[in-house]
Amino acid sequence: MTTLNFRKIKTITYKPGKSKLFNTMKAIKLSANESALGMSSKAKKILGSNKINISKYPDGKSTQLRKEISIKFKIDKDKIICGSGSDEIIQLICQLFLKPNDEVVVPQYSFLMYRIYANIVGGKVLFAKEKNYKISVSEILKKVTKKTKIIFLANPNNPTGTYIDKNELISLRKKLRNNILLVIDDAYDEYMLDKNYSSGLEIFKNKNNVFVLRTFSKIYGLASLRIGWGYGDRKIIKALNLIKPPFNVNKIAQLCAIEALKDNNFIKKSVKHNYFWAKKIKKELEKYNISTNNVSANFLLLNFNKCKFSAEQVNRKLQKNSLILRETKIYGIKNSLRITIGNIKENKFFLNKIKIIFKNV
Repeated sequence: MTTLNFRKIKTITYKPGKSKLFNTMKAIKLSANESALGMSSKAKKILGSNKINISKYPDGKSTQLRKEISIKFKIDKDKIICGSGSDEIIQLICQLFLKPNDEVVVPQYSFLMYRIYANIVGGKVLFAKEKNYKISVSEILKKVTKKTKIIFLANPNNPTGTYIDKNELISLRKKLRNNILLVIDDAYDEYMLDKNYSSGLEIFKNKNNVFVLRTFSKIYGLASLRIGWGYGDRKIIKALNLIKPPFNVNKIAQLCAIEALKDNNFIKKSVKHNYFWAKKIKKELEKYNISTNNVSANFLLLNFNKCKFSAEQVNRKLQKNSLILRETKIYGIKNSLRITIGNIKENKFFLNKIKIIFKNV
């Protein structure tokens, strides 16, 4: 009998936050940093349209979507690539830049797909320590060697919710070798209200050794459609287009994304809702000695070190009440949970259950 041989890949398996609990189909999911208000009504109209011919292949270049992105963000459309979620673009970047044993540096606590895709192509991932759950420029630089090809970081960071400011990002880029690609993931940019925060797109719009990732899965509410985009030097975009699948973004995703980009009122409403409820939840949790990061993105990292109950105990009690939060052990963060800011009903339900859990403490 012939045995097929295939390459053994050493990496972790991505485990998404739970979507449902074994005992109920009506669980409240606050584990995946999805949009609290769903999707734009303008984008929703696309889903109800009977004029879309899905028997035809989509535009493989996402031409109209790239044009709309370029208009909204005042950037060059020829420096944009669209993908099946920003995940696919991370994968393509790793395929393009990494050979076996090349090195990638990521923050100690970071989005898992950076390390997974680097590992898949044979890259070695080094982890830069964080200080109080915040990305440290000095620690990243300590991990840089002659073999370093890419630095990945999300700003604000997932799962910690912290961020580094404009000066720190500029300092990092200046201190890195010019032939190291700095990839900045702006997934949660739209939620940011802090005055000393600037997106990677704002800072490095004209840098040829910085690549910026964006997604439609968060504030735009199109997570199920799998669509994201990246912005970088024209030569990088041209090379990425050579290796990407020919029809990687479906037609409905492209059309919904175009309409979502135009709906500024929905974005403003989402930001206002998020800021109000994130502050409220943070304030309420502090009554029970549950500490969190400062409000930034659409989630909070909850730490239970000074709390009467452990994260595991609270999580069990919440799950019995059909509430799903994100466990953080897979990120290497102990005694913590991550909560996504939900809609009004979900947030009130969560706070009520927390109050009941700590009622007699």
